[in-house]
Formats: sequence, C-alpha cells, structure tokens
Amino acid sequence: MPEPAFSQHPTHGEAPPGDPRIFHHSFPATAMAVRDALRSALARFIRVMTEEEAGTLELILAEVLNNIVEHSYHNSAKGHVTLSIVRDKRGLSCSVSDDGIALPSSCFCPDARANCDRPDPESLPEGGFGWFLIRDLATDLGYHRHEGRNLFAFRLPIAPLHERRSN
Repeated sequence: MPEPAFSQHPTHGEAPPGDPRIFHHSFPATAMAVRDALRSALARFIRVMTEEEAGTLELILAEVLNNIVEHSYHNSAKGHVTLSIVRDKRGLSCSVSDDGIALPSSCFCPDARANCDRPDPESLPEGGFGWFLIRDLATDLGYHRHEGRNLFAFRLPIAPLHERRSN
C-alpha cells in the first residue's frame, strides 16, 4: 500500500474578521519537517502575538514535536504528525496527533503542579526537562490514546486580539 501524501504546506486561508484563526498541518515525522512546521505555525500567528508569546509557542511546539519524532517514532521517519492550532478569545488551542508509540504515563501528569515532583535538572539526561517546561508554560494539558493514535492538546493563553496595541 503506498504511503499517504502529506501536505508540505499548511492548509490555512485568511480568516474573515472576527473568526478564529486556524492552522492545520500534517507532515512526516522527521526533524526537518518539524522545523518547517514550526516556521509555518509561527508565520501564521506572528501578527497576533507578542515576541514573548511567539517564543513560548515555539519552545512548547519544538519540545512536543521533537519528542514525537525522537521517542514515538524513534527517529525512523515512518509515520506522520498532525498539528492544529486555533486562535480564539482565550489564546491558542493546540493539538498534536500521531500514530507512534503511546506516551509513557511517567511523562504526563495531569495535575503536574500539585502531584509531580520536579527533579533536579542536573540529574536528568540531556533534554529530560522538556515535559516540565511544557507543563510550566502551557495550560489545559490533555493526552488521550485511541485506536493506535496519540492526541496531545494544550492551550497557550495569550491576550485577546482587541487588547493588542497597534504598531
């Protein structure tokens, strides 16, 4: 059976005024495709975010997407990832799905601030602090595995559009 074709470019159009801005992008599970997805996602929302918010979004997405490529697919490039982001009144709602291996329960603690101990950064392997960064920077985290697919969702709170200063 042939491999499905994936969009190398995000599918997004200009949203009518007042409508949420939507970004949807499916890509192969490779490091280069992650870089392209990050660049496309940031380009889509850069006009509705501060520089700090854009940096936070990039950091969170880079951690999540690179973890999928490295751990869920073991850098095999066999599989795909789908990233969806919606800009609404409360910020950016992000979801990432893949059909790689399940996220280990040790990575995701739904009530991270209350129930998960933060390890000493010196004791972690390289890159082992990523999940703590994600939990510290994002809100409304959720993970679900269904019929062989992982779905990870989070929100990045950003100021409402009407509160933005004109440049």
